[in-house]
Amino acid sequence: MNLMTLLEGDPGETYTIQGINTDDEDMNAFLFRLGCYSGEPITLISKKRKSCVVVIKDGRYNIDNQLAAAVDI
Repeated sequence: MNLMTLLEGDPGETYTIQGINTDDEDMNAFLFRLGCYSGEPITLISKKRKSCVVVIKDGRYNIDNQLAAAVDI
């Protein structure tokens, strides 16, 4: 199975998070607090130039492209 990042996903699709790919502990902790970790579903609502709107565990979040690129789906 080929992994891609959330940044490469299609709006309107729901994906399963395969992992978080970052060495930045603050970024990792922030994503974990949102409920963004392996095995969780994540829905990509829309992509803008500098950010993505996602739904994780019934919460809607606007995350920047750096965070989206760290989420493997």
